[in-house]
Amino acid sequence: MQAIVAVESGDRSFGWIGAEGMTASGGRVVEDTPFFIASIDKLYNATITMMLDEAGNLDVDELISTYLPQTITGKLHRYEGIDFSEKITVRHLLTHTSGLADWLEDYPRGGPSLIESILEEGDRFLTIEELVAHVRDQLKPHFPPQDLFGKRPKVRYSDTNFMLVTAIIEAVTGQPLHEVHKRMLHEPLGLRQTYFPGLSRSIHPTTAPMTLRARAEPLNIPHLIESVRGIYSTVADMMAFLRALMSGEVFRSQETLTTMQSNWHRFGFPLDRSALRCPGWPIEYGTGLMRFRLPRLFTLTTRMPAVLGHTGSTGCWLFYCPERDLFLAGSVDEVTAGAVPFRTVPKILSVLRTFVS
Repeated sequence: MQAIVAVESGDRSFGWIGAEGMTASGGRVVEDTPFFIASIDKLYNATITMMLDEAGNLDVDELISTYLPQTITGKLHRYEGIDFSEKITVRHLLTHTSGLADWLEDYPRGGPSLIESILEEGDRFLTIEELVAHVRDQLKPHFPPQDLFGKRPKVRYSDTNFMLVTAIIEAVTGQPLHEVHKRMLHEPLGLRQTYFPGLSRSIHPTTAPMTLRARAEPLNIPHLIESVRGIYSTVADMMAFLRALMSGEVFRSQETLTTMQSNWHRFGFPLDRSALRCPGWPIEYGTGLMRFRLPRLFTLTTRMPAVLGHTGSTGCWLFYCPERDLFLAGSVDEVTAGAVPFRTVPKILSVLRTFVS
């Protein structure tokens, strides 16, 4: 058993962190032990993208082919005989409405998903060119890029969307992603224990990280994590980032945060194998941001307030509950535990309803 769980009130009058387990070096997991934040980095990268949009460095409603070469975008989205590659905008990526296949979780015809291959065969380094080639040649899109002003756009979670967002950030800034994060987030917000393993060090030294696991066994995939620009952080740093985001501190205009928190679209029920491992109903998605609350049917007499933030497939979460003014973060660092946050966060909120007013 390993876990880190943290809760903090908006006014900082209440805070609690619990830790259990062993680090990769054999030490005890403690309050400031870093861990792999998995897809929570989508929220960080969406934030940076919106900051770049504010500064005029990019336009989220522009085609992705404006910023990326044809070697990446060309023939990437062919659906039912029609090439929609030149219809995809940056906003489609940020809202998971592009319809692009998921390079990590989707299944090619007659074969395992890429994540299954890596878990079976071992670690590997993958370039953005290799990832898009896999999507282009081995996988099928789920639907055309959606009309975001339509009545009910389709939304499908896909890691491909944010791999392209990462490539766009690097293209428009002319810097590697870890340098952009350091300049735009880490230094301004005081994120002193956040880093990109293999690419950067934290501003302040950290202890050994939690042990990433797969089915309770240690999983050593440093090459894959480095190639997808994975991030390690602590619960304190994560909550500091989310606090700054939710206050609008990171943006020039409050309207930018409003945009990220508007036009929510609910994921559908999982209808195929790959969708079972991805966020689905009743989770909603805005612009790089999840909104989650359990329907009353699942909470009986207790209504669950909505939380805003993001989760990762390794059983990690970062949420803000506006109704209770609470920040919640944590991880179990297990690649088969993607559903854990959606079971754990409602329980934490239920307990805190009694003890924190």
